[in-house]
Amino acid sequence: MATLKEIAQEAGVSLATVSRVLNEDPTLSVKDETRQRIFEIAERLEYRPQANRRGVHKSKQQFLALYGYPQSLEVNDPFYLSIRYGIEAQCARLGIGLSHLYEAGAQSELPATLDGALLVGRVETDLCRLLQERGVPLVSVDNSSALEHDTVDVDLARISQQVIDHFVAHGHRRIGYIGGQDGETDAREIAFAAYGERLGVVQQEDLYRGEFSSASGYRLACQMLEHECPPALFVASDSIAIGVLRALHERGVRIPEQVELISVNDIPTAKFTFPPLSTVRIHSELMGSQGVNLLLERQRDGRDIPLRVLVPSQLVLRGTTR
Repeated sequence: MATLKEIAQEAGVSLATVSRVLNEDPTLSVKDETRQRIFEIAERLEYRPQANRRGVHKSKQQFLALYGYPQSLEVNDPFYLSIRYGIEAQCARLGIGLSHLYEAGAQSELPATLDGALLVGRVETDLCRLLQERGVPLVSVDNSSALEHDTVDVDLARISQQVIDHFVAHGHRRIGYIGGQDGETDAREIAFAAYGERLGVVQQEDLYRGEFSSASGYRLACQMLEHECPPALFVASDSIAIGVLRALHERGVRIPEQVELISVNDIPTAKFTFPPLSTVRIHSELMGSQGVNLLLERQRDGRDIPLRVLVPSQLVLRGTTR
């Protein structure tokens, strides 16, 4: 397991800053991108903040975060790491014990004592049913299809329409899509295809789908470039877009002169790509913390009606658009 010194050296900050960030010092003033970079490095080097471990033993309540994907996905896409950080940070602030379970399924071993569960991504229906039978309150984070209990999500359909409207307003009449899927077609792609076809700017042959990773983005962009590449691209995540940028650079495609590109998430590295990524900022850390808040509010008020919280997004234009 990594030391604080190793994390500080890689992050380019002081040992004291790393210690205070990882231990949730509320008096520390540090840029969001610095804080996120420290947590990304700590995760990659398998460091675990002591404060989180202590909280599990001192807490009166115990929450479980179940993830429908492997932990390695957090390394490939910091969006998921940020959601977990939001959950951990809010539980630490409120003195709630927290444990984690990745690739959660119906056969997963669950804690005997459990006051609430956060389902991140698409967790198996059988496991959700088992938790409900035990009377465990549930909140889904980043899963718009979970309608039977509380959800925290972002309006992906609105984001797709916003990106298309931006490209159309700047004169583009052909827009391509490079995305991923997690078990079923992504809501971004569904809305993009439907809205784009209605406006006459999207064709089925310009839709490319793989995984939510840079390697998949590179592979799909290479496939797209074997044909005539659309002059505007909507990419489902920044991690995918990093691979797309590499493929475009290797083929000598000038960005944004020949191809403009907008992606989603605004991860910390988005502003350091070449050119810097134009992207839709999603407050993924807030999604995690609001999931914790919904669990507490449901317990406090005895609410039975499920709520859906939509976290706002923001289009951030940088160097991949004109």
